Amino acid sequence: MDQRSGGGDGEHAAHGCLLRPAGVADIDDIARIWHDGWRDGHLGHVPDGLIAHRAPEAFAARVPERVAATTVAVVDGVVVGFATLADDELEQLYVTAASRGSGAADRLIDHAEAAIGAWHLVAWLAVVAGNARARRFYERHGWSDAGEFDYEAEAVGGTFVVPSRRYEKEVGR
Repeated sequence: MDQRSGGGDGEHAAHGCLLRPAGVADIDDIARIWHDGWRDGHLGHVPDGLIAHRAPEAFAARVPERVAATTVAVVDGVVVGFATLADDELEQLYVTAASRGSGAADRLIDHAEAAIGAWHLVAWLAVVAGNARARRFYERHGWSDAGEFDYEAEAVGGTFVVPSRRYEKEVGR
């Protein structure tokens, strides 16, 4: 994994949380965390039709193509969160419900910002407009709401338009 994809050669630990590049052995954990977190932050805020396309097996199918661009947070040998980058986008950032407030998400976002900042001046991410908890988290980390946009969520056979907010942060040096 190269720096553009959010990885590196080393492992980084602080506050009992180790960050390391994701591997094939992490696919099931990432899929489970992504599914659970997605449901928690998106139900009631996305078109009903999209929910049928977000079953556990759908996340499991989407993870392998993202492993090389993913960093996991590990506490006591257990994957508790992950961040996935796509060029200048922080595409996914999720931690388990039990790990919220533990610092794992803080470590992941700091790592993602540094990785994107090595190649880009500005990072961006999409957050569902109704996900107030996520929006507060990003704002606490210095991300700015750059406005509304319609995010086209991938689904089998097409896309669903999801009302979202684009958040941005200057991360390059």
